[in-house]
Amino acid sequence: MNTRSHLSIVYPQLPLAVYQEIAAHLRQVSGIAVDLLPQQSQQFDYQQSQAGGLKLVYLPGADSASRQRVEQILAYYGNRYGAWQSLEE
Repeated sequence: MNTRSHLSIVYPQLPLAVYQEIAAHLRQVSGIAVDLLPQQSQQFDYQQSQAGGLKLVYLPGADSASRQRVEQILAYYGNRYGAWQSLEE
């Protein structure tokens, strides 16, 4: 189980609309804050996502059930769109 206070992840080549869907889904979990990260590429490419990833922050009220729910949501989307990758911070 992830015990960090935040997690930044990316799904390579994931459309912006799906990032927004994942963020909306995660925002329903108590004790979790989610932001879309901006794309860092200097050139626009239709094969690249228009989002740079997601940043999840576990707020002080996040309990183990909230963390488990986040893992379930990420696993669901990972099964549909491919494994997510952690971004170095």
